[in-house]
Amino acid sequence: MSKQTMKYKRILLKLSGEALMGERQYGIDPERLAEYAKDIKEITEKGVQVAIVIGGGNIFRGVAGASNGMDRVQGDHMGMLATVINGLALQSALEDAGIPTRLQSAIKINEVAEPFIRRRAMRHLEKGRVVIFGGGTGNPYFTTDSAAVLRAIEIEADVILKGTRVDGIYNADPEKDAKATKFNFISFDDVLRKGLKVMDTTAFTLSQENELPIIVFDMNKKGNLLKVVSGEKVGTEVNL
Repeated sequence: MSKQTMKYKRILLKLSGEALMGERQYGIDPERLAEYAKDIKEITEKGVQVAIVIGGGNIFRGVAGASNGMDRVQGDHMGMLATVINGLALQSALEDAGIPTRLQSAIKINEVAEPFIRRRAMRHLEKGRVVIFGGGTGNPYFTTDSAAVLRAIEIEADVILKGTRVDGIYNADPEKDAKATKFNFISFDDVLRKGLKVMDTTAFTLSQENELPIIVFDMNKKGNLLKVVSGEKVGTEVNL
């Protein structure tokens, strides 16, 4: 497969914090990180520019903290720091695999990450570096889904790839309902009409308004990332 056959030139990969747990109950599984690094290396070697936004749910969730009586803003700031921790772990795994990587944070932590500067991020991508965006949007009350869509628009990504543990969008939860049917393609309007959960409403609306397609796929199946980027029908595409 040559560089010319890749359908997407620049992607934003959204990973949940839970994805990094592997089979663990919390925290980070180094083996899962190494697997992801291999998959990402596979597509960077084809000339694809990769930016990543990662959640923090394997370490801390602001919403969960707030539901237990913690101040919501305080909880969200803790969640942002969790995404930076995950970003550092992913950066380490990518660099172990020989991929030049930059971590940019929406909150200032100059000793461990560059501040988010759009032009600098785009320059890194053009030079073949993987850019990880940590710290969410830098604001409380916004999820990392919103951060993913915002950064994807800012860096002019072709698509958002949402790597999950299910192989697409279903009309019901496939882990609970054996009769759940999968959509190969679905429009933004149909997602809203059917009340399907792809991303939170703020993120989803932002993606729709900017005509930025989202592909939901199983990131834990080896080779899936390369298939998606080369245009194979893997997962579910959400588009106009």
